[in-house]
Amino acid sequence: MRIAVIGGTGVLGASVVRELNARGHQVRVVSRSAPADRTLEHRSADLATGSGLESALDGCDTVVDAVSARSRTRSVMVDGVRRLLAAEQQAAIGHHVEISIVGCDLVPFGYYHAKVEQEQVVTTGEIPWTLLRASQFHELVTQILALSARWRLAPRSTAKIQPIDVDAVATRLADAVDNGPAGRIPDIAGPTVHTLTELADIYREHTGRKLLPLPVPIPGRAGRALRSGALCLNGNGDAVGIGYAEWLSRRLTR
Repeated sequence: MRIAVIGGTGVLGASVVRELNARGHQVRVVSRSAPADRTLEHRSADLATGSGLESALDGCDTVVDAVSARSRTRSVMVDGVRRLLAAEQQAAIGHHVEISIVGCDLVPFGYYHAKVEQEQVVTTGEIPWTLLRASQFHELVTQILALSARWRLAPRSTAKIQPIDVDAVATRLADAVDNGPAGRIPDIAGPTVHTLTELADIYREHTGRKLLPLPVPIPGRAGRALRSGALCLNGNGDAVGIGYAEWLSRRLTR
């Protein structure tokens, strides 16, 4: 099967590309810039403008959308997916696989609102689809904690997170490709629910950094949702992959 991975140079996209290649699929990386591995097939395209999308999908059977956009969020993840689905119709794509976020409809953050809109675009579109919601990646947790550590600070909060290994997400997305259109499939998250305080302690223990505690109050509806575990499985879905401590230990010893 020939599969186009949109955003195939990102954290998730690169892992999906590796997994699909390992399964023997023909994989095309679709992104604005070329992947570091020049042996990979690559086509340049931009969801924000639609430039290059139709030619990037030519000859493909399935599309996996692994794009994440912290800037121009709506234009890439909502309007951009509309452009992508239109290009998929032109290319006679038979299956669109979309990634979203556990609890994105429960936490009033702008990025999560965009993910909900993106889901609606996909699930009401003409292309047969599969939708997977996953929790926050270990990489995102580490990025937040490393940024705090630059200021010698460790955030303290009872906000609950159930972070996941991105390779486990890539495996589930590759399974979705192999299984064909299935609608919304069970949510996935990592094996353990942590507070942000607990994750900061794990980071401090593994890095040996001397950090000062910094309370991080999250007010309003968002804070209540995070403290209640809105971004966690709460008994609905599958806990998969390795936990944050093991993942961080492996990362630091590479």
